[in-house]
Formats: sequence, structure tokens, C-alpha cells
Amino acid sequence: MIFSEYSKYSKERPVISFEIFPPNTTKGMENLYNVISDLAQLGPDYITVTYGAMGSTRDKTLEIATLIKDKFGVDSACHLTCVGSSRSELDTILSLIYDAGIRNIVAIRGDPPSGESTFIPPEDGYKYGSELVEHIRAFEAGRQLKGYFGIAVGGYPEKHLEASDIETDIENLKLKIEAGADIVKTQLFFDNSYYFDFVDRVRRKGITVPIIPGLMPILSAKQIERITSMCGSSIPDELKNKLDEVEGDDCKERNIGISQCIKQASELLDSGVPGLHFYVLNKSEHMKEIIQSLGVGSYKQNSDKYALNKP
Repeated sequence: MIFSEYSKYSKERPVISFEIFPPNTTKGMENLYNVISDLAQLGPDYITVTYGAMGSTRDKTLEIATLIKDKFGVDSACHLTCVGSSRSELDTILSLIYDAGIRNIVAIRGDPPSGESTFIPPEDGYKYGSELVEHIRAFEAGRQLKGYFGIAVGGYPEKHLEASDIETDIENLKLKIEAGADIVKTQLFFDNSYYFDFVDRVRRKGITVPIIPGLMPILSAKQIERITSMCGSSIPDELKNKLDEVEGDDCKERNIGISQCIKQASELLDSGVPGLHFYVLNKSEHMKEIIQSLGVGSYKQNSDKYALNKP
């Protein structure tokens, strides 16, 4: 599928997608091949591949996205950021993505380099995600490829770390939509009330594109504490207390995380969300349990509730 057709697909059933990242080692790549094989059997609509810090894995990003599409027959999306690329370099990357037959791009500004508190754009590059979206659309126009790429952008139910407040953050999101983005994929969250409030605020601003909740199943308490500290997401007290009670027991932490994800995803599906995007951390076993329990993907259940994709 292409992101610009997301609403069409989600009227039939929830769109299911996974996100993986390029490993830095040969062994990691070998392991990821097996993970992708497992994930593909779960019947996702697409799999996204992230971008390394300072563009360090951008070649692998395209390599993996192409592998997903060509070897496993699953639609894929390349992440693309403003980090480390001039405008001409972005054109080169976009040409490679196009030549590979990839139709979807996740366009985000990217994080400041490690140790830096503010984002400094590269020479002849961009500072904002909205500018990157505009560049992609200009690239299409210059090559008479209008509408070729589907574009997803990021949304932040608990606001971006650098935003002064949630309303300012949503105004920035609106700029990305006006620049030509097709869908919004949210940052991870563990309290669905943040997502529902975010959607309400976004709709009041006149943004009508699909807002896809992003979920990260907890596999390790220490790992999720590190991740949430970096992205600004919070862990509800009840969930944190459960994890604290089994601290150091990897199996119990994992079970709590999977149960939390299933409960959270079930509530979201019952509310009629257009789809679910899972940050799978390059693992697949836990996703088999989650997808099977939810009855989506390869375990699809036909239900009228999945036709509730309302703007």
C-alpha cells in the first residue's frame, strides 16, 4: 500500500505496520533477515526502516526496505531525515528510493547529534520536517512524478521534547500536513488518553489525515526507561509499579509488557483507530503473541468496528 491510500485500506480493517532499524554489524543484519521473515508471516501492510544517527545507516535503510519489498513481498517505507544531508544529497537519496521502487517515505527532522541540545541544520540543508516534506514534493514535481511518494510524518501525543507546549507542537504538525504529508505516525505512548486527546486537538486544527498510534511493547524495564527519557514519553504509575515489583526478572518484565501492549491495542482498535504501528525493536517473537491475540494481520477478523476511520 501507499500512504496516500491509507484511508481506503483502513475502512476495511485496521492497517498493521512494524518499524525496524538497520543493525551496525554483519551478525545483526543476519539476525534481522530472520526477524523480517517472521514479521512478514504476520501479514503486516507495510514495514518501515529507520535512519541512523547523522545518516550513518542510510544505505542500509534503502537496502533493507528493498529486501522487504522484493524478497518478502511486503510494502516498505524508508525513513528520511534532515540530518547530515544537503538539498542535493537529498535529491540523490530520493532518486535511489525511486529507482528501487519504494513508494513510501517517513519524513522527519531527526534528532540533534549526541551531546547536542539543539538541532543545527547541515550546510544547504533543512531545519524543519515541513521543509523536508516540501522538498520531497518539489522533487516529484521536477521529475513529473506527482503523487508518487506517500509521506508519513511524526506526531507527538505528549508533545515533542523541544516544543514549548502541545498547541505549538500541533501548529508545527499542521505545517507538515500543509506541505504535503499524507498520514501522521505517533511517537510511542503507554496511556491511550494521550492519543485520544491528541487526535481531538489535531482535528480541531483542521487536520483530517489518518493519525496512526505508535506502540512499543516493553521487553525490558531498563530499556524502556532509557527510550522514554530520550523521546519524552511517560510511563503510567500503575505500569511502572508492576515493572518495579518484578525488577530484574526478564521473563516477568516481558510478560507485563506484552499484556500492556495487548490491552492498549485492543482499546485503540475498539475505538476505531485506522491502524496500529508497532516499534518492534528488531524482534519478532513477542509480536507473534500480540498480533495473534488481537486477531489482526495474518489473524484478521472481519468486523464493522474497523470502518470507524473518521477524520
